[in-house]
Amino acid sequence: MGILEVKGVNKRFGGLQALGNVNLSVAENTVHAIIGPNGAGKSTLLNCLVGKLIPDTGSVMFDGQSVLGRHPHEINQMGISRVFQTPEIFGDLTVLENMMIPCFARRDGSFRMHAFEQFSHERELIDKAMHMLEEVNMAEKKDMHSASMSRGDKRRLEMAMCLVQEPRLLLLDEPTAGMARADTNNTIDLLKEIKQKRDITMCIIEHDMHVVFSLAERITVLAQGTPLVEDTPDKIKGHPKVQEAYLGEAAH
Repeated sequence: MGILEVKGVNKRFGGLQALGNVNLSVAENTVHAIIGPNGAGKSTLLNCLVGKLIPDTGSVMFDGQSVLGRHPHEINQMGISRVFQTPEIFGDLTVLENMMIPCFARRDGSFRMHAFEQFSHERELIDKAMHMLEEVNMAEKKDMHSASMSRGDKRRLEMAMCLVQEPRLLLLDEPTAGMARADTNNTIDLLKEIKQKRDITMCIIEHDMHVVFSLAERITVLAQGTPLVEDTPDKIKGHPKVQEAYLGEAAH
């Protein structure tokens, strides 16, 4: 049994069947990719994994506990963090100030209301934030306003903000979307480093096959809301139906 178990999930939006009898098992400490064309149900499935959507039928279990209907802070407390397709950071704050937000969160999801200038007295929080920035090679940019950074650095900061909460499962929604190739390759290298340093499970939704085959240990291919095939990257590459329908030359 995997750390993340999806069983018999169905979800309709009016007359549209977004997910049809989806079963998925993600093994602990692995990188599992979910791929498929637009409209395949990837985002709907991801929203079910974080409790944002409740399926019409079926279950989503993380480490034996249901995620369905839980508030975002409860999902975080369970050990699940999500990286959004568009980096979720505060552009008017510096890199360090952004990093201190998750460090300063209460367990109930609220925040201790201190002005940022008061944070300088919170040595423990600053040390924790700086340690995480060093891990993602952003310590030298701590005083930079995040609005002025490249998309790749914004993504790196967002990942650091997730990782400082020490999640057991990191969900990544197209983490390289809109990036130049150099930033994409840097993001791949960062995720590899994170995986080597931490006991963490990653579940990635991604269109870029270069990213998928660089990182994934197992891949699920969705077709019209239903899993077409699930297997290792090597077998996915050679699967005739997958190759014809979704991957084409990108698989080579």
